[in-house]
Amino acid sequence: MRLQALALVASLAGLGISLYLTVVHYSTIPLVCPANGVISCEQVLSSRYGVIGGSAIPTSAAGIVWFAVSALLAAGLIARSEGLARLQLGWSALGLLTVLFLIYVEIVQLGAICTWCSAAHVLVLVIFLVALTSRNGTRVRS
Repeated sequence: MRLQALALVASLAGLGISLYLTVVHYSTIPLVCPANGVISCEQVLSSRYGVIGGSAIPTSAAGIVWFAVSALLAAGLIARSEGLARLQLGWSALGLLTVLFLIYVEIVQLGAICTWCSAAHVLVLVIFLVALTSRNGTRVRS
């Protein structure tokens, strides 16, 4: 239960980060992020990877959806809804694969790292590890 509470908190934190980045994308609110050498949120977020498939929709909007679904899955597992552990594992694995691609893009393609993005990436990893642990715990108890 405590692990799922951690997944829920991580999901809500990721949701907050994604909402913030989406609001910044659509407004004149300045982005709060240092810009020194390799650390440059502006460089990452204004790149072609900062939007979904060349559209005007920021990548962070996909983060809103992903973290919202993760929060719902974690909340369902806290309430002991059986059968969600496998779904949570699959969903978090999809998120982790996406994060690995985005880290590759930041480091190799752009040569810049966004601290907000990195925070969201760490939260996805936490959610994945909770899902993996929960799934293994469910399998052992069966």
